[in-house]
Amino acid sequence: MRRTVLLLLSVAVSIVLISGGSGTPSREAQAITTKPNFVFILADDMRKDDLTYMPKTLSLLGDTGMTFSNAYVSNALCCPARATIMRGQYAHNTGVWDNINGTDGGWQGYKSNNNETDNLATSLDDAGYRTALIGKYLNGYNNTTYKPPGWDKWFATFTFDYFNYDVNDNGTIKHFGTTDSAYLTDVLRKQTQSFIDPSGAVAKSKPFFAYVTPLAPHAPAQPAPRHLHTTYDGVKAPRLDSFNEAEVEEKPPWIQSLPSLSSTQIADLDKLHEKRVETLQALDDLVEGVVSRLQSSGRLSNTYIVFTSDNGYHLGEHRIIQGKGRPYEEDNHMPLLIRGPGVAAGSSTDKLVLNTDYFPTFSELAGISTPSYVDGRSLQPLLTGTATDSNWRSAILLEAHQSKQGGETPTYSGILDNSGRKYIEYEGGVREFYNLGATPCGEPTNNLGADPCELTNIYDPATPPDDLAARLQVLKSCAGVTCRLAEDGQ
Repeated sequence: MRRTVLLLLSVAVSIVLISGGSGTPSREAQAITTKPNFVFILADDMRKDDLTYMPKTLSLLGDTGMTFSNAYVSNALCCPARATIMRGQYAHNTGVWDNINGTDGGWQGYKSNNNETDNLATSLDDAGYRTALIGKYLNGYNNTTYKPPGWDKWFATFTFDYFNYDVNDNGTIKHFGTTDSAYLTDVLRKQTQSFIDPSGAVAKSKPFFAYVTPLAPHAPAQPAPRHLHTTYDGVKAPRLDSFNEAEVEEKPPWIQSLPSLSSTQIADLDKLHEKRVETLQALDDLVEGVVSRLQSSGRLSNTYIVFTSDNGYHLGEHRIIQGKGRPYEEDNHMPLLIRGPGVAAGSSTDKLVLNTDYFPTFSELAGISTPSYVDGRSLQPLLTGTATDSNWRSAILLEAHQSKQGGETPTYSGILDNSGRKYIEYEGGVREFYNLGATPCGEPTNNLGADPCELTNIYDPATPPDDLAARLQVLKSCAGVTCRLAEDGQ
């Protein structure tokens, strides 16, 4: 009996010590019990249909969380998309339109528009989160010991190399060579696992945000040696109805001018696709490693894991041999899986989701205010199953400037609504209008009027889609709450 009393007294004293001797828990103790953790994994140039080749990710995140069938990026180019993620804003508000360093692109453009001092990382850091950038930051960030504000751990890569590369490790340049253990995706996996389960007691008591940004499957798409010519040896590029499109008379001039793909070009695309798929296998291992470390450290049940991509990639669709930055589905329709507290296993949603939404989602789940400049909205109603057609957006904005990297597509703005109608206005007067329907390209559909592969441009100047054109005019200059109202049709 006496031993039981002493044990109870010991437990009581421990509770008092943890709470700082009062009825209110300390910040660290409160954080670990009430604040969720976040692991945000962002692939590079990964298409929506590439997710088929990541069985571990589908099982660990899709089967145990939510699958989003209509997740999009507004500007399907690396740096603009990443700026949007960090700021929760469309490109016309971040001021970042291109990958090339300058006033409107790259890391320099991101900095010069004051995006680096107020964003997702600084917001979570100010709220007591441990924050980490592990992988690629922004195009144009290279060969520097500079570490932006808001990040506790900074492990930023400089080049598009899977071997023989340098990293800024919290202000120190470190080199990784050509041994198997230096393979980039594996190094990022180990860095993430270390951050998830730190050795320090103070660090362990705080919630964390890990922004994990591997290069895979971006060119040169170099697989880990263990994955070369194994499971997916000989796999061919997708043969969607839009692949090597036969009739392009209704397409814009820059598509009409493209010749049909030769047999040599198609063979090269197949080889590239195989390399991309094999490169994704190490990313699949990274996801597995993250889940495993969260499980072993006891943090899995209180952690949201988000998996998506910055933009997609063309592999012969519409005769486009390679590339991105266009308003077609191959470039802007994204994979998105989320698992975490309160997210039903095996659930799904077809609501329109955008990369403006991640910042406000993490903010709401963390219990902190979302800045008024944010254009997006929290995904929390979708994650909990409370969103309806009447209280969720019915359209999104697509936008891009003509790329300084030599892209043929002119500056454009467009709108996609929740019925699958996509309307694009290009600088110079060209217009495109498609009825995608509700079923993605490549999947069976009973809607005979749908065109999910964007084969038939139905724009007619005599009968333009005036409702979409009017909403587009509002969306392309919206900011903050006016974006959400315009997306809702108000």
